Amino acid sequence: MNIEAMIADAVKAGIKAIYGQDVPDKMVQLQKTKREFEGNLTLVVFPFLKVSKKKPEETAEEIGRYLVDNCTAVASYNVVKGFLNLVVSKAAWVELLNDIDADPAFGERKAAADAPLVMIEYSSPNTNKPLHLGHVRNNLLGWSLAQIMQANGNRVVKTNIVNDRGIHICKSMLAWLKWGNGETPESSGKKGDHLIGDYYVAFDKHYREEVKELAAKYVAEGMAADEAEKKAKEEAPLIKEAHEMLVKWEQGDEDVRALWRKMNSWVYAGFDETYKALGVGFDKIYYESDTYLRGKAKVEEGLAKGLFERHEDGSVWADLAADGLDQKLLLRSDGTSVYMTQDIGTAEMRFNDYPIDKMIYVVGNEQNYHFQVLSILLDRLGFKWGKELVHFSYGMVELPNGKMKSREGTVVDADDLIAEMIAQARRTSEELGKFDDISEEERNEIARIVGMGALKYFILKVDARKNMLFNPEESIDFNGNTGPFIQYTHARIRSILRKAEAEGVGVPEKLDAAGAELADKEVELIQKLNEFGAAVEQAGKDYSPSGIANYCYELTKEFNQFYHDYSILKEPDAAKKVLRLVLARNVAKTIKNGMALLGIEVPERM
Repeated sequence: MNIEAMIADAVKAGIKAIYGQDVPDKMVQLQKTKREFEGNLTLVVFPFLKVSKKKPEETAEEIGRYLVDNCTAVASYNVVKGFLNLVVSKAAWVELLNDIDADPAFGERKAAADAPLVMIEYSSPNTNKPLHLGHVRNNLLGWSLAQIMQANGNRVVKTNIVNDRGIHICKSMLAWLKWGNGETPESSGKKGDHLIGDYYVAFDKHYREEVKELAAKYVAEGMAADEAEKKAKEEAPLIKEAHEMLVKWEQGDEDVRALWRKMNSWVYAGFDETYKALGVGFDKIYYESDTYLRGKAKVEEGLAKGLFERHEDGSVWADLAADGLDQKLLLRSDGTSVYMTQDIGTAEMRFNDYPIDKMIYVVGNEQNYHFQVLSILLDRLGFKWGKELVHFSYGMVELPNGKMKSREGTVVDADDLIAEMIAQARRTSEELGKFDDISEEERNEIARIVGMGALKYFILKVDARKNMLFNPEESIDFNGNTGPFIQYTHARIRSILRKAEAEGVGVPEKLDAAGAELADKEVELIQKLNEFGAAVEQAGKDYSPSGIANYCYELTKEFNQFYHDYSILKEPDAAKKVLRLVLARNVAKTIKNGMALLGIEVPERM
C-alpha cells in the first residue's frame, strides 16, 4: 500500500469534485509533517488557489473534509495557514507494514532485462606498490555506488583499470634484478604487492643517493645548484637503465616482458587478498598495457576526421577553445601516448565489450579537469555516453598523526589499516564484555565484521566530495553515528526475535489492520521504514552512499528510542506484542539491506 500515492490520487479527485478542474501530478506536493504539528503528511495548498479562487485556509478545509470522507487512508486533518496536515489512519499504517513485511527487498527496484547499463570504474591501482588508504576510500565508494545503482533498477558492470606499464613499473623491476637475489613472495613470506613496493622504495633510495653524488660533483665543477640537481636527475645511471628497460618493454623484448609478467602476477595476487578483505570485486578488469595502443589508434582516427590537429613537431592536440578550455596534448612528438590517450583507448574497449548507457569514473578530485576534458573528447569521437559521463569526484582521506604507522612512512597501507581495525574491534568488544560465552571462531568472525563495518561506515557516512579525517578509535564506538552502533542494534533485534521464537510466540503471515492500535512511536517507525525507497532513489540520483548511511543511522536511532519506551517480549497484550515483533523484524531487515548497499555486513549476534 503506497499511502502517499493513495492520498495524492484522492487529492486530485477532490479538486475535480470540488472545483471542477483536473490538476497535474506535480501540483500535489506531500511532505512529512513537521514534528511541532499534529499529523503524518502535509499537503501544500498554495498551488490550488488559482483553481479554488479562495483563501488558503478555506481551500485546505474543503480538501481536508473531502479526504476524510472519501479516502480511507486519512483519519483526520488540521489546517495551519496554507498547509493541510493529514493524520493517516491506523489501519493504513498496518496495511503498509504488511506490504513492507511481505517484500524481502522493500524499497529497492530490480533491474529489467532492458534496464540501462551503468559501468562503474574504481580502484585503478599501480602495480608498483600496495593499496593505501586513498585506495580504500575509492574502493568502498565504488562498490557502494554499484550496489546503489543496482538497487535503483539499473544493470551494473563493475570495472577496474590497472596501471601496469610505464617507468614506475620498470623501476621496481630493475631494483629487483639488482638487489632481489631471486626473492619471491613465497621465499620472503611477504604479499606480492608489498614485496614489489619494497623494491620500488629501494630504487628511489639508491636513485636519490646517485642524484646527490652527481649533483655535488656538478656543483664542484662550477654548476649552479638548481641546474646541477636537474642534470643529476637526468644523468643518474639508475634512471637511464630504467628508461632503457621501458624502451625494451615497448619493443616487446621477451626477457623484459617475462619479468614484467612474473612480477605483476605477484602484485595481482596481493591485490586480490586486499580486495577480498575489503569485500569488493569487479566484473571486468582492464590493463593499460592493452589499452594505450588502442587510444593512439583512436586519436589518429580523430585526426583523419579533422577532430584534432597535428603541430609542426609532430605532436597531436585537441583544441578545446570552443568549450571554454585550452588545448590538450593527446600524442607527444615522438608518438607516445599520455593518460588522456589511454583513457580514450580504454573507453573504446569497454564500449566494444558492453552497450554502455552511462559511465561513472570514481576518481579523486585532483582529476576534475581531466574528466571534464575526457567527456568532451569522447563526445567528439562519437561515444553516446561521452557528454554525460559522470566523474564521481571525492576528497582526500587522512589519519590523525601517530594513530597508525605506515609501511613506507608516507602513506597508510591498506592491509595494515584492515588488520588494525579488526584488532581494535576485538579489543573494544572484549573490554565491553560482548565476547562472553562465545567461541574463539565466533569472536574472530565478529571482530572482522565489526572492524570492517566500522571502517566502511566511518568513510562512507561522509559526503564523498569532502576531505576527511579517519579516526580508527572513534569509528569503533558502540554509541553514536558509527557502524558498530547500527550493527549492534541489528544483533539486538535478532536476539529478541530468537527469544520470541523460543517462547513459541506465533506471528501470522499478515497482521489484522481492523481496529489496530498503534502508539505514535510505532507509527513513526513504520513511516521511517517506508522512507527507505526514497532514500535509495535519492542516493542514486545524487551518487551518494552517505545518504544511505544517514538513513540507516536515523532508522537505528528511531528504533532505539522506541525500544527504550516500549516493551516487546514483556508486552502483555498479545496483538501488540506480535505487531512490535513484526515491526522489529522489518527494522532489522531494512538495516541489513541498507548496510549491504554500503558493503557492510551485520552480525546475528554481538
